[in-house]
Amino acid sequence: MSGSLVIQTSFLGDVILTTPLIAELAKRGPVDVLATPGGAAALANNPHIRSVIPYDKRGTYGSALGLWQTIREIRARRPYDAAYLAQGSFRSGLIAMMTGARERIGFDSSTGRALYTTRIPYRPDRHHVERLWSLSMSERVDPPSRSQIRPRLYPSDEERRRVDTLLRQSGSTDEPFVALAPGSAWGTKRWPYYPDLAKRLAEDYRIAIIGSNVDSAAAAEITDALPPDRTISGIGVPLLVSAELIGRARAIITNDSAPQHLASAMGTPTLTIFGPTVPEFGFGPLAERHVVAGHESLSCRPCDRHGPRSCPLGHWRCMRELTPDYISSLLIEVLNPAVPV
Repeated sequence: MSGSLVIQTSFLGDVILTTPLIAELAKRGPVDVLATPGGAAALANNPHIRSVIPYDKRGTYGSALGLWQTIREIRARRPYDAAYLAQGSFRSGLIAMMTGARERIGFDSSTGRALYTTRIPYRPDRHHVERLWSLSMSERVDPPSRSQIRPRLYPSDEERRRVDTLLRQSGSTDEPFVALAPGSAWGTKRWPYYPDLAKRLAEDYRIAIIGSNVDSAAAAEITDALPPDRTISGIGVPLLVSAELIGRARAIITNDSAPQHLASAMGTPTLTIFGPTVPEFGFGPLAERHVVAGHESLSCRPCDRHGPRSCPLGHWRCMRELTPDYISSLLIEVLNPAVPV
């Protein structure tokens, strides 16, 4: 049985949103996934994946030798019945074609669509997780159920033990905590008032700070605003340790960035702060209980599908005018099951 190859070398959030597609394909046979090293870490322990093939785009970008070595590695494993292009660049399409996959399935809007044998309509009105899942359907089908398109991650026992240790070292394993994720790869998507919000929340909850090492400065601003015994540092921990920590939080407050998708995969109640982007792009939270915050009255919003490095108009009102009071009021809706969301 040769199985399927899923090519997903995009952002971490996109990798997480690809897990329902992988689960659907696994019902039909073995699934291998080509992913960046960061994406491979997110897919560890996934029971629906036969093997993950790491591909470092940054190390091989523009390198014919590096690209050919990746293709040779894939071809040496086995031929594939089909390759699914969850990432739609021309390079991904070229990789799929050169692996010898008999079918190459991707979106009709993708840059590499000329190399596909089957083109699936890209539905801008659907959540991206549903768009990705639709690659597994060659014919039009009814909309999927919530369970079919719920992303999932699989922290191991070791990762759970690491979170146990992290909580013990922070002073308590029983007191409830709320997670804050102040970072984003895009500067205009970083809400500026996390320290003020943390001071308000610390009266009732400890605060877990989520992010990579590049978020250390933003995390330090939060930590400096609180007593030492009120914070739990999740900065720079391995990805699935971060997912497990988020999974134990009462809720998470996050920008439109990867921690939102970690929370969706772990089922954590989520409050996402949208500035220059909007959930209508298809990348909103998927946890059963979630709320989105955004400045609905601005005519300049949204201004970019990803979030520009700086505000094109110079005022950044989409984030500056979302106050800690406003975000605190929305968190009550997320935390209280009696309040409809």
